[in-house]
Amino acid sequence: MIRLHRLSARAEDFYLNPDLIVAIDSTPDTVVTLTTHQKVLVSDSPEVIVAAIQAWRSSILANALPSTPRRRNHDSNLTLVAAASAPPPPNLDHEENDR
Repeated sequence: MIRLHRLSARAEDFYLNPDLIVAIDSTPDTVVTLTTHQKVLVSDSPEVIVAAIQAWRSSILANALPSTPRRRNHDSNLTLVAAASAPPPPNLDHEENDR
């Protein structure tokens, strides 16, 4: 939920689920259009609303993802091996020409 400020005589705060926002218009007042076709006049600028939505969405993702990378048990048994030099593969083109 993001906190917005209703444009009214009391300028009351309210919380809105950003998933309900369809559009944000600045005409010169900021009008937030919801999926319910309801329009809400707010005193916040469109840039402030977009920043609040981005912060809210990133907090959802940050809480959903682990804070430290997990180490797989089978990865701890892997070791790095140096490559060995080998002779080049045989050229099979000249064998076809001999036929």
